[in-house]
Amino acid sequence: MTRLSELRHRLTLQEVQRVSDGAGGATTSWTDVAEVWAQLTPAGGSEGVEAGRLAGKLAYEVVLRYRDGVRPAMRFVFGTRVFEILTAADVGERRRWLRCLCEERDL
Repeated sequence: MTRLSELRHRLTLQEVQRVSDGAGGATTSWTDVAEVWAQLTPAGGSEGVEAGRLAGKLAYEVVLRYRDGVRPAMRFVFGTRVFEILTAADVGERRRWLRCLCEERDL
């Protein structure tokens, strides 16, 4: 299991905000929710064609101390890198650790 000393990456947790543009559409922006210490571990990668161009994806496992409200509609930011949350699971259902499977795109 993860030790506190392994939480060496300072990530920003963000959630999307959608604001009506008054013309029937919406504008989206990302808002910071929290700064968290986490363990960031590569878990695999792939590449494929998206929108007519070659695009890379790299999967990561992000482990942090348990935090309520983390869900797949959110993301982590580390410097200029963005990790979209695919799943968030309470490890052992003890509300001690949260393990998120994330994806970094457009590599």
